[in-house]
Amino acid sequence: MSILEVRDLTVTFPGDIQAVRGVSYEVSRGEVLGIVGESGSGKSVTSLAVMGLLPQNAEVSGSVMLHGQELVGVDESELTRVRGKSISMIFQDPLSAFTPVYTIGDQIAEAVRVHQKLGKDKAAQRAVELLDLVGIPHPNVRAKAFPHEFSGGMRQRAMIAMAIANDPDLLICDEPTTALDVTIQAQVLEVLKTAQRETGAGIVMITHDLGVIAGMADRVLVMYAGKPVEQGAVDDIYYRPRMPYTMGLLASIPRIDGAEGPLVPIEGTPPSPAALPPGCPFAPRCPMRIDVCEEEEPPLVAIGGGRQVACLRSNEIEYKGLTGEDVFPVPDIPPSEVVRVPRDERATVLELTDLVRHFPLMKGAVFKRRVGTVHAVDGISFDIAEGETLALVGESGCGKTTTLQQIMQLAAPQSGRVVVLGRDSAQLDRSARKALRADLQIVFQDPMAALDPRMPVGDIIAEPLRAHGHTNVKGRVAELLELVGLAPEYAARYPQHFSGGQRQRIGIARALALDPKLLVLDEPVSALDVSIQAGVVNLLEELKNTLGLSYLFVAHDLAVVRHLADRVAVMYLGRIAEIGAVENVYDRPAHPYTQALLSAIPLPDPEMERTRKRILLEGDLPSPADPPSGCRFRTRCPKFARLGEAERQRCVDEEPRVDRLANAVDHGAACHYAEQIEVIPASEDQEEK
Repeated sequence: MSILEVRDLTVTFPGDIQAVRGVSYEVSRGEVLGIVGESGSGKSVTSLAVMGLLPQNAEVSGSVMLHGQELVGVDESELTRVRGKSISMIFQDPLSAFTPVYTIGDQIAEAVRVHQKLGKDKAAQRAVELLDLVGIPHPNVRAKAFPHEFSGGMRQRAMIAMAIANDPDLLICDEPTTALDVTIQAQVLEVLKTAQRETGAGIVMITHDLGVIAGMADRVLVMYAGKPVEQGAVDDIYYRPRMPYTMGLLASIPRIDGAEGPLVPIEGTPPSPAALPPGCPFAPRCPMRIDVCEEEEPPLVAIGGGRQVACLRSNEIEYKGLTGEDVFPVPDIPPSEVVRVPRDERATVLELTDLVRHFPLMKGAVFKRRVGTVHAVDGISFDIAEGETLALVGESGCGKTTTLQQIMQLAAPQSGRVVVLGRDSAQLDRSARKALRADLQIVFQDPMAALDPRMPVGDIIAEPLRAHGHTNVKGRVAELLELVGLAPEYAARYPQHFSGGQRQRIGIARALALDPKLLVLDEPVSALDVSIQAGVVNLLEELKNTLGLSYLFVAHDLAVVRHLADRVAVMYLGRIAEIGAVENVYDRPAHPYTQALLSAIPLPDPEMERTRKRILLEGDLPSPADPPSGCRFRTRCPKFARLGEAERQRCVDEEPRVDRLANAVDHGAACHYAEQIEVIPASEDQEEK
């Protein structure tokens, strides 16, 4: 029997903007429904409409039945009785969802007392039990902490504890793992599975991560332009998609299990709900469109086996057995000429030797005093050869950004050496530093924050050209826009007139203005939808090969790293844990931390996800102001618990160095007991090879 039945749900905002256009689905007890789609497809608005949390100016029509009770149009007092008891929601940003002036325990206890007749003491005890259930250490102590004293992963787990406090029948999870590191994401997903087992609740999982859906969902609903375009069992959607949009989403995903070649992007951007095209909303981006697609919007029709699809050519897709690579054109990226030269014969464009960056930890409002030291970067070494991409990966707080800042400052480090294109940063004067900046450029994570909204993009791109006295600025701007796949006439537009992917291309064009030799890429695709991300990743690969660029690529998405990088350095708490050629580190990781990182990444393959064994890390990253003695990873290391007393003592007393592994040309790990193992299941492509 269905817990929730949504029928023809429509949400209209002022100006006749239809953000949701006729969404229908059901959720049964114990079932997980995954809702996927690009940003702006209406996923979150649908969930807020179900919860009755939309602003008053939103016009909601259709039906939302929870256990046969209609929720659309009922009084707020009635919704308050239902919310948190029969239906709960886990929000994307737990920090803004918690009240900052009350403790975590008090807020969970309040959620209990609103719906249950419990005294204050019993409610507080229930809050501690819930925190323990979701895996928060020392729950009786942490219940007295405030939200800002929790890490991101702990806040999300506390949010889950609050959501399940009254044993709801339905949980709506709106991007619950989006802003989390992969290790913390794996913990949160395990907590969600535990919560479902404890409550027996149905779950609506809203996310853009198709790997998460593959491992969690029973059924999948794909949304585009406010409407469902395909719905069915998770295996049918992933292995036998019948809608070109679904096929494009799946084909555009970078994978960590060894797939090679360019990614398959979906060209163009989703339409604005205020200006939908005639006919099928996906037609302007669809390679399979025909004339009739632009005349009428196809309805969502049943095609058997519980499947529904909104495409006029779905039968043709099934008959021909088409895949995403068959439907969407695969870009042809020319190979690099530089990499044909052996690495040790190429010039070194960046070299770090024992780099250290510490920050003082101060206390006091008026009379400040130093009470400690933050060991942000604590002696790291690596180099980048000409035409090479080195990826720097690790959890938040491991020192990646501090390393970038030290490189980009082109100043003398606290300790160690930074050599850029053969020039020691400690020996540069002001004029030499300015000249060297032309060869060292950066692409930022958030393109909207990096581009001045008051300037047209032509002036934004021209700014470094004018600063370095370049002639023919207008012609160079047009050339750069074409180089990154944008029309020269876009130079007169402002950043807010572009999509996220287009803004990132503008940021890349600005970085390339002075013909640099080394680009620092700071999470350049993390804020983009996977379909748009694929196009930017392909662009970066093409630019590297055609222009002979070298990249220092900082990322938390290890699937993108596998696709783009030649070598990878894994950082943990200011030190390098493992480094080497990307195929060595991914296929046979030797450090327990790298093994945990790779095993935590979800694969967009339901069958593999159901059979994978994950290495879950306990707890959160220790404070860099008080790193553990000896091996910094030992407090979370799964291998440490299995060692003998003498072996453990070595981990406690002696900090391991990065040593080259036996029988490995380019692979080193900082572990006393390094052991190469396989943690990523082989894909069909790998097995054939």
